[in-house]
Amino acid sequence: MIKIYDLSNNMPVGELTEAQFQFLHDHFEEESLEDRDYYLNQVTVDALEAQGSDPGLVAVLRQALSGREEMDIRWVRG
Repeated sequence: MIKIYDLSNNMPVGELTEAQFQFLHDHFEEESLEDRDYYLNQVTVDALEAQGSDPGLVAVLRQALSGREEMDIRWVRG
């Protein structure tokens, strides 16, 4: 499992399967091999959904945003 955290307060916001995370990873840009965070917004979640994302991934990301327009998330394997 991959755990997702709100970067602003380090609170957990959800868990992803390896397949869900791979889809997310394939659609986001990482600045380096050590990069473990992503910028997330409503438009991006809508685009991921339109590109065939697993509905569970979309649900976790929408829940993470919790009505906010944008946020930064970080991920941890394990």
